[in-house]
Amino acid sequence: MRRLGVALALLALACEPPVTPLRPDAAAPDAGFDPTGFHDPLSRPMAPTLSPGDFSSAADCGGCHVTHAEEWRTSMHAYAMVDPVFRALVAVRQTEYEGTQDQFCLQCHSAIATRGGEIVDGFAFEELSPIALEGVTCEACHRVRELARDYNSGHVLDPGGPLRGSIRDPMVSAAHETTYSPLHEGSAFCGGCHDIRELSGLPLERPYAEWLTSPAREEGRPCQSCHMPTYRGRAADGAPERDLHEHRWVGVDVPLTDGFATPEVIDETRTRVQALLASAAQLDLTVPATMTAGAQLDLEVRVQNLIDGHNLPTGSTFIRQLWLEVVVTDATGAVIYETGTLDENGDLRDPFSEVAPYGDDDLVSFHSSLVDGSGNPEIFPWRAREHFTRSLPPLHDRVVTLFVPTAAETPGPLTVSARLRFRSHPPFLLRALGLPALVDRVEIHDLAAQTAEVALTISGGP
Repeated sequence: MRRLGVALALLALACEPPVTPLRPDAAAPDAGFDPTGFHDPLSRPMAPTLSPGDFSSAADCGGCHVTHAEEWRTSMHAYAMVDPVFRALVAVRQTEYEGTQDQFCLQCHSAIATRGGEIVDGFAFEELSPIALEGVTCEACHRVRELARDYNSGHVLDPGGPLRGSIRDPMVSAAHETTYSPLHEGSAFCGGCHDIRELSGLPLERPYAEWLTSPAREEGRPCQSCHMPTYRGRAADGAPERDLHEHRWVGVDVPLTDGFATPEVIDETRTRVQALLASAAQLDLTVPATMTAGAQLDLEVRVQNLIDGHNLPTGSTFIRQLWLEVVVTDATGAVIYETGTLDENGDLRDPFSEVAPYGDDDLVSFHSSLVDGSGNPEIFPWRAREHFTRSLPPLHDRVVTLFVPTAAETPGPLTVSARLRFRSHPPFLLRALGLPALVDRVEIHDLAAQTAEVALTISGGP
C-alpha cells in the first residue's frame, strides 16, 4: 500500500492553471494560544470549562421541535462524530502525536465534549458520552452567546443562558428561555467552525474567508441563504406559522455508513446533494466544425463557478477532488485522446495512482494540494507547511486549451466529450486509511457536461 505521504500533483502539469498559495496569517494563532504549547483556553482547554451534562440532547429538543430535529438527524452535523473517514484521520493524528493533539479536530466536531473534558489524550470514540457523539448537536449552536474568532471553534458557549436563534419574536416557553440572536443569522457564525487554520497558522478550509470577498456578501446574502433555505412551518408545537430555516445544511457529502439513516433518507440526501452540485458550475466546449485528418485538434474548455458565495470547490479541498475529463473518440468509437479518466483502482492518474503515477500529463484539477517543510507533497494537514489551491473564486471562470493529435487515417467524425467531475473522497485515501469497503460508496457527480462533433477532411481532398 502506498504511503499517504507520496507525491501529490501540486504545481500544474502541462495545461494546469497557476496555483495560488494560501499563506499563514500573522494573526492566525488562536486567541490566547501559547505558541510553545497546544492548548487554547476557548476551544482546546487544558481543563474542562463546562459540563456536558448541562446540555440537552437532540432527542430532548425533538420532543417539541419535531421537524428541525428530524432534519438535523439526517445532516452532516449529526454525522460529524460517526463519520468513519473522520475517525480514521483522527486515529492517524492520534498515533503520530501520541494523543497530545486529539482536541484539534474535535474542537469543532464535538465542542461540548472537547470543552467538557471528554477529549483527553488517547481518548476512544467508544468511551464518549451520548451528547459527545451527537457531534454538532442542537445546543452546540443554540447555546452560543458570542463569537471570539471566526475560525477554529471560535464560539463562546453559554450553557446557563437562554437558547438563541434567528427568530426575532420567539414564543415564551416553559421549557427554556429563548432570545433572538443576530449572530445566528450571519456568515461569521458558520465561519467559527468551517474556517480552519492549523496550529502553524496555515489556512486549511476557508469558505467564510472566501465569502468575505464574494458577490454574495456585497448583496447581503449569508451562508444560511443557500445552506439553510427557508420554508413556512412551525418551529415548535403550538408555535405560530412563520418562515423557518431548514436544518439539513446540504453540501457535498452523503453518509458512507450503514445505519446512520434509512435508505430512503440517504436517497433523499443524495438527490439534494446532486441538485446543489448541478447548480454549481457551467462548462462550455469549443471545437472547430471541421479539420483535416492528421492535423492537431485544438479544443477549448471554459469552466465557470456559478456560486456567488465561495470558491469551487471549497472546504477541505485537499481531500475533495474536482477535475476535468475530456475524451475524444473517432467514428468507430476508439479513444484517440483522454485526460481526467480513472485508472483500474478508480484513482486519477496523478502521483497518487498506484497503477499509473504521473500518467496524465494534461490533467486539469481544481482542488488543492499540501506541501511539507521539505517541499514534498503531503495529504495530512498537520504535516503541511504550504497549501496551494486551484479553486475557482465566486463567479470566476477558467479557460483550458487542450491539443489532440490525430492520424491521417483517423476515421471521422470525431466526438469530443467534456465533463466536470467531483467526488468527496479519493479512493487512494480511503484505502490508505484502511477503509477499502467505502471506495465503491463514494459517488462521482458530474457538475456539467457537453459533447461536440468535429468533421474530418482528407488532406488534399474537398
